[in-house]
Amino acid sequence: MHWRAKGVLQKVLGHVPGGEQAHYLLQRRFGGLRGFRREFDVKMDDWRLMVGHLRDVGRPIAGARLFEVGSGWYPTFPFACYLGGARQVVTVDLNRHIRPALVRNCAANLARYTALIAEACGIPESDVRQRQQGLLARLERGDDVGVASEGVVVYEAPADAARTRLDGQQVDCVFSNSVLEHVLPEAIDGIYREAMRILAPGGIMFHSVNCGDHYAYVDGSINQLNYLQYSDREWRRWDNAFLYQNRMRAYEFVERAAAAGFDIVLNTECAREKRLAELASMQVHPQFAHIPPERLCVTSIDFIGRKPGTVSA
Repeated sequence: MHWRAKGVLQKVLGHVPGGEQAHYLLQRRFGGLRGFRREFDVKMDDWRLMVGHLRDVGRPIAGARLFEVGSGWYPTFPFACYLGGARQVVTVDLNRHIRPALVRNCAANLARYTALIAEACGIPESDVRQRQQGLLARLERGDDVGVASEGVVVYEAPADAARTRLDGQQVDCVFSNSVLEHVLPEAIDGIYREAMRILAPGGIMFHSVNCGDHYAYVDGSINQLNYLQYSDREWRRWDNAFLYQNRMRAYEFVERAAAAGFDIVLNTECAREKRLAELASMQVHPQFAHIPPERLCVTSIDFIGRKPGTVSA
């Protein structure tokens, strides 16, 4: 599908009655929700990488109090953390996207990952398997996410990650996966400030950001730097409520976190030769001309910011 056509279609659906349901059905029939298993496997690989990063900085999943920004269509990360022994996982979203059928499918597919979760979290696989079987059984009898996860996963939507109802200093880790690239820049600053408030001293904030042009996933004629050819005014023709892209570069997410007071302890920013070559072959809009090519071309980043202070027991 041509990327401009998708942009226009999504823009129209964002302004008509029933547009959200129509968008969901199109995603199930033609989009990212069509191949659930493949999409789920990608998410679980992302979860594995996140857990490895958290472990490296001294924050294991078992016993942790977690807060997820952006729940999405189904709670892969919260459920995997629950199986891994998390104490609590609060997950919030601006819109209530999750669907019972997708949630059940998510829980069922986790049966293929009990060994991985056990190894990543340092707990017996028998414990993970028992939780997974119980989770699925409760979901199949009609329980909601909270009851099915024995009160560990708390799903709140609509909810604003920049204005939570949580008490201060009550969370060990705030995280997101492929979310911040879809958030208004000023709202990102608000999310960082709220993370600083709710994190316990020494707590960490982990974000994995996919900051390339997402239209490249549906149109093979363009690459992930395509949207850098357009001004903000031009880009608004195709930006829309279902696939808003802020076009922030990877380093900007990290710099804003540092400005919010976080100590950056992980930054995977890396200029890849393929992206540098793609950038050199295209006409970048002047509004991006001040950014060095080795920073402009980066389309993904993982980073961790730590709240200053001593980690409490």
